[in-house]
Amino acid sequence: MNKTRVIPVLLLRGKGLVKTVKFKDPKYIGDPINSVRIFNEKEVDELVFLDITATPEGRGPDFDLLADIAGEAFMPMAYGGGITTLEQVKRIFLLGFEKVVINTATYAAPELIREAAAIYGSQSIVGCVDVRRTLLGRYELTSHAGKTKQSVGLKDHLVALERLGAGEIIVNSVDRDGTQTGYDLKLIREVSSSVSVPVVACGGAAGLDDFAAAVNDAGASAVAAGSLFVFVGPHRAVLINYPDRADLARRLP
Repeated sequence: MNKTRVIPVLLLRGKGLVKTVKFKDPKYIGDPINSVRIFNEKEVDELVFLDITATPEGRGPDFDLLADIAGEAFMPMAYGGGITTLEQVKRIFLLGFEKVVINTATYAAPELIREAAAIYGSQSIVGCVDVRRTLLGRYELTSHAGKTKQSVGLKDHLVALERLGAGEIIVNSVDRDGTQTGYDLKLIREVSSSVSVPVVACGGAAGLDDFAAAVNDAGASAVAAGSLFVFVGPHRAVLINYPDRADLARRLP
């Protein structure tokens, strides 16, 4: 059995890294290159970089920045943000990234998933769903960094992503983002039961107990977090960190 991956998700805004709360109020936390070097030393399983302003600003990926990041990283990496064409996907892979993460384009141009999966393999194509809970308790999909509501239902969209060729799904809870109040286990369970591809839980993790619950109770294949890996203490001091390997081994499959 493969080990459970524990993945830091780092948010790019311009040339820097930020962390949001519920997709709002981005706080600057440092330089992405320095962060990659620290995560190299900690031998993390994988890194995900998401440019949170590319799509809202109507631009593509910052390939110069991605080249600098890829030149420093010793672990597998994924990138998402502003991806709308196969040429962009190709350039990201040529830089050394193993996966691309696609969200907004799955609504506007779903065939991009199919075409990219056909060329590069489903294992390299990650569909990302940003999900918000309504006042009535229902789940709704959002795009454009959480700014645009999508009318398609969650399960229908998930089934479509898998059918198109996405080999993995990141499910991100907008309501839990940056709060460190625990994952939305009901949401993760709903996503995991809707698809047969690996599901990565994201949004709200505060510690190893949350990782274990997402995997053992909600069916996630991997766990991801942001605040947990960049802040420490009640005052949220910025410090790049990663759980001890022995602690992870005791808590996760």
